[in-house]
Amino acid sequence: MPAGPETDDILGSDYAARTLFLKPDAEGDVVATLVRRRGGAGSARAVLYVHGFVDYFFQTHLADAWVAAGYDFYALDLRKYGRSTLGHQTPNYITSLEEYDEELDEAARIIRDDDGHSVLAVMGHSTGGLIASLWANRRRGRGIVDALVLNSPWFDLNASLFQRTIGTAAVHRLGTLQPRRQVSSLGPAYGRYLHADSGGSWQYDLAWKPHGGFPVLAGWLRAIRRGHAELARGLRIDCPVFVACSDASSSPLKEPGRIDSTDVVLNVSHIARGAVKLGRSVMLVRVQGGIHDLALSPEPARSEFFGELMRWQAGYVPGG
Repeated sequence: MPAGPETDDILGSDYAARTLFLKPDAEGDVVATLVRRRGGAGSARAVLYVHGFVDYFFQTHLADAWVAAGYDFYALDLRKYGRSTLGHQTPNYITSLEEYDEELDEAARIIRDDDGHSVLAVMGHSTGGLIASLWANRRRGRGIVDALVLNSPWFDLNASLFQRTIGTAAVHRLGTLQPRRQVSSLGPAYGRYLHADSGGSWQYDLAWKPHGGFPVLAGWLRAIRRGHAELARGLRIDCPVFVACSDASSSPLKEPGRIDSTDVVLNVSHIARGAVKLGRSVMLVRVQGGIHDLALSPEPARSEFFGELMRWQAGYVPGG
């Protein structure tokens, strides 16, 4: 599997990016993008960040926090997301979460074999948390993942019991017969709250992370629900796991005044229930006043999240 040379990343000269050329799929050529923070800790330890749905890596303060803790920092823009989106592709679309194994395996190989890191922590946010959990479970026993960090991982559908049962059965059927049929969409409230152009605190590319997201297609949602079902049956991840989420969820339509202090994307009770399904060594932290991406939370929640995370890694990650 070839990888392109490193070039300056869109985040500036402090970051380098390289293209990972993957196997073509039904839409044609496929790539992923591995981003590296230059001038890191020069450590044997590294962390690989995996973003969520309708997302990509832009959180440079997260990289800074890991480097300050003694890690070299990498991030992966998965296929059809952010830096890895090609013009002929349907953004974010896959039909099996195992498709991501290819770029995750290659990123881990580069970090360990090419760049010489002996310890690898993997951090996943939201959908990236589900993807990273299932991948780490499939790679257990191989010495690939030494620690797993999950920031508001997507462990179940934030919907009614009817939608999570009868609705899921319908999604499985529709995802087989009409995989590209749109079945849902994201609301714009959370994105507008985050982005600087609409009064938020964060600047990022709205072409890659639009407020309203991209259409939710049946084949993609079927893949997600299959991943949820696999988690619900129980995983056997063999490394320490840190799971963090907000202490509360809310609806941006019913309670717009709570968008700055709750998770308006996922049900945090689902995250807490799913955490015990991951493996034998799991720590769950509930961050008071945290939002969906805890790393983007307003203070003091953001500092609480980073503080809890760094205390955990010091005790559980090899060499910490």
